[in-house]
Amino acid sequence: MKKVLAFDIDKTLNEPKLPIKPEMAELLMRLLEHYQICIISGQKFEQFLVQIINPMENVSPELLKNMHLMVAQGTQYYTHVGDDWHQEYNYSLNEQQVKEISDALETAARDLGYWVELSGDDEIIENRLSMIAYSALGQKAGLDAKLAWDPDMVKRTAIVARARELAPDYDYEIGGTTTINAFPPGMNKVFGMTKLLENLHVTMDEVLYFGDMTQPGGNDFPVVEMGFDTITVRDWQESANVLRGILAVG
Repeated sequence: MKKVLAFDIDKTLNEPKLPIKPEMAELLMRLLEHYQICIISGQKFEQFLVQIINPMENVSPELLKNMHLMVAQGTQYYTHVGDDWHQEYNYSLNEQQVKEISDALETAARDLGYWVELSGDDEIIENRLSMIAYSALGQKAGLDAKLAWDPDMVKRTAIVARARELAPDYDYEIGGTTTINAFPPGMNKVFGMTKLLENLHVTMDEVLYFGDMTQPGGNDFPVVEMGFDTITVRDWQESANVLRGILAVG
C-alpha cells in the first residue's frame, strides 16, 4: 500500500518554470488528504513556492503538514510547521566547490560554443546552495526557446562530458529543458529519497515516484536505479490523468 507520492517538478507537475495549473493544484490538495506528498527537484526553495505552493491558494496549514519539499534534489529539506515552512537541513557547498563546479560548467559551454551572453539580472550559472545549476539560456528565457534549444539532450550531454574532464570530482545530471545540475558525488535524488524514507519512517515499497527524466543520465534515473516504483510521464497532463485514477480507486 502506498503512503507517499513523490514528484519531480518541471514537466511532471507543470510547464517548465511556470506555476502549476488550477486543476493540478486541486489534485494535489485532494491527495494531501490521503497521502504524504514529496516534491523533489533541483530547483531552489523560492521556485517551489512560486510553482507549487502558492497556486494551492486554499490549502490549509493542517494539510500542508503532509507536504515535504526536497529542494536541490533533497539536499535541502523543508516541512510546514505552524503557519510557515521550516528548514530541517541544508548540506551547502563550500566556496571552493562552488567555484570549481561553476568554472567547469562555464568553460565547457564556452569551449563547445554553447555559452550565451545575457543582459539584465538573469544568470546562466546559479548557486542553489547545495548544488550548482547551469541553465543554457538563463533562468528567465521563454518556454518555446527552451524547448527548442536541446530537445534531444545532445548539447547538454556534450557539456557534461567536457565538464567532467575539467572537474572530475563532481557529478552532473541533465534535467528540465536546458538545465545541468552539478554537485558532490551522491548528493542527487538518491540522497533526497533516502532522507525521505528516514524522515517519514516508510519503506521503499510504500512510495510511488513520478518523473519525466527517468532515462539514463536524466535527473530522475537515480530514483529508478534505487528500485522505487516509478511512473514515467511525458507532461503534467499525463500526471494529472494518473492522479485522477489514484483518487478514483482510493
